[in-house]
Amino acid sequence: MSERIREFLRRRADEGPCVVVDTDIVRENYLTFAKALPDTSVYYAVKANPAPEILTLLESLGSSFDCASVGEIEMVLATGADASRISYGNTIKKERDIARAFEYGVRLFAVDSVEEVDKIARVASGSRVFCRVLCDGVGAEWPLSRKFGCAPEMAADVLEHAHRSGLEAHGVSFHVGSQQANLGAWDAALSMAAGVFREMATRGIELKMVNMGGGFPTRYLKDVPGVPSYGEAIFRALTDHFGNRLPSTIIEPGRGMVGNAGMIETEVVLISKKSADDDVRWVFLDIGKFHGLAETMDEAIRYPIRTPRDGDLTAPCVLAGPTCDSVDVLYEKTPYELPVSLSIGDKLLIEACGAYTTTYSSVGFNGFAPLASYVI
Repeated sequence: MSERIREFLRRRADEGPCVVVDTDIVRENYLTFAKALPDTSVYYAVKANPAPEILTLLESLGSSFDCASVGEIEMVLATGADASRISYGNTIKKERDIARAFEYGVRLFAVDSVEEVDKIARVASGSRVFCRVLCDGVGAEWPLSRKFGCAPEMAADVLEHAHRSGLEAHGVSFHVGSQQANLGAWDAALSMAAGVFREMATRGIELKMVNMGGGFPTRYLKDVPGVPSYGEAIFRALTDHFGNRLPSTIIEPGRGMVGNAGMIETEVVLISKKSADDDVRWVFLDIGKFHGLAETMDEAIRYPIRTPRDGDLTAPCVLAGPTCDSVDVLYEKTPYELPVSLSIGDKLLIEACGAYTTTYSSVGFNGFAPLASYVI
């Protein structure tokens, strides 16, 4: 709980729901990552929260950046960061976007197929590429799908194709799943990466880099290990699988960098029941799935919620958003405990909302304004 955010909200005029991010916490998070893995380059995952104030702060601290689009690349360059600090980490790119990134000076690209390699070879000759390998994401609260990555045996073929196409086969990447609480997840992934390194060596190609992705959690309702614990587990896995010949390494924290730095203020719009004998109340807020809380899908992320009536008797309720869309329900499968005394008009604070809220907020759905964002 950030006192700076609380003070900001006390002084703010009531203009609807908003998210507030405290840059002091972002700074502390960056320094914690840098200390936990001192020989690993930090590439902030811009998609988590691309607020200019956050990007400018991280640039000043020496961070590099993982970008998913030309738009994100341009946001990073606007901070004054050199293009050498940018990785175009999306494996699905239009050829003209690859060309634009190359014009900007970006030379590091993600791939997971020979078709993507061919696009880069045509318009970004000589660039470095790393191949993303599939990871099962076991232990993650927001597991990633099979949309990104390829099997390890295919990765070797993709990288060899890149090498023979005039590109630098630079390394491999993986992502262990977002909000990953299992410290051992990186061990299995690094074992797989080391296998690709060995296979490439038999083909006469020396890989140099492992991109260990994101997955570093923020605390919601459950306790999670601290960043130092992840650093120790990852370094141990690196030495176990690579021995004394450690590759250069990258991490891409997004949620772990900004998640705990943000808080949403929202208002109770309605409290009702669906029948006279219903034991479960419905609590409707002025923010929902379409205005920043998309990660409540399947109730994967359960945010901590504070109310002005904390300490009163609680009872389970269904929590929902304000739109005329039946999927705009946040928590129903596992109802949320909220005070029985909660009233229409009460302001709630939803914690740990610095990541994947503003970027998920719709533009004008049902006529509601996008989630207002303040960075302090």
